[in-house]
Amino acid sequence: MAIGGFNGTDPAPSLAEFERYVSEKKIHYFIAGGFGGGFGGGFGGRSAGSSDDSSQISAWVETNFTATTIGGTTVYNLAGAKD
Repeated sequence: MAIGGFNGTDPAPSLAEFERYVSEKKIHYFIAGGFGGGFGGGFGGRSAGSSDDSSQISAWVETNFTATTIGGTTVYNLAGAKD
């Protein structure tokens, strides 16, 4: 699922929805994006996302999960929280 899309205006879940998807194991990875958003694997979303939603999601992921760099791309495994 794209979080905000290229312009930050594509449908995106709220932070609370994203947290629920992660806790329900519906999203497993978050790939940090270069345009203020990121991408995860899962489904769902609201009809009107915002760049604020994607910023909040990115901040929550960065705070709670460990980053790994793969081929120059920052990836977060959402299966386990930071130690």
